[in-house]
Amino acid sequence: MYSYIKGNIAEKNPTYIVIDVNGVGYFINISLNTFSLIKDKDNCKLFIHFVVREDAQLLFGFANQEERKLFRHLLSVSGIGATTAILILSSIAINEIIEAIVSKNVSVLQSVKGIGAKSAQRIIIDLKDKLEKESAFTENLGIIHNTKKEEALSALTMLGFKKSIAESTINKILKLNKNEEEISVEQLIKEALKIL
Repeated sequence: MYSYIKGNIAEKNPTYIVIDVNGVGYFINISLNTFSLIKDKDNCKLFIHFVVREDAQLLFGFANQEERKLFRHLLSVSGIGATTAILILSSIAINEIIEAIVSKNVSVLQSVKGIGAKSAQRIIIDLKDKLEKESAFTENLGIIHNTKKEEALSALTMLGFKKSIAESTINKILKLNKNEEEISVEQLIKEALKIL
């Protein structure tokens, strides 16, 4: 029903925002990921997923279409509702969720409160093939795809570390270093080795 809602932010906190569109305030549930992308803005455009239940009609908003797409994938898994899907998106970075599903990393998904071994395995079984087929989906994410990252990842895998774990470690380091241009490949590898 709604594709997106664009307007002034009347109220915001880490779990929801209210967007004022010509005098109408839309209460929209958001993930922590979306909150971090819009927290400094006075107005924004959120891509919407509309949920109709017996007892409520809910709007879920996402800063980008990739996150909404992943949210919808998670909803397609039996036993995963909108609240759980938002919790997953708030607890783990989008690229790490995709990586965990594709590489069958149950422990990453289990790190989310309320996700047990069975739920994590169900998510992997239901979504692994879908996400692998959507290779363009992972490439469109706001992941830093630079030569430094690729070189560091190559070096760490040659040192015997699992590619998925090494990549998520590098992503965390790059996220913490705001000026990724200033960090060298050597520093990236050294920082990763401290964590791994």
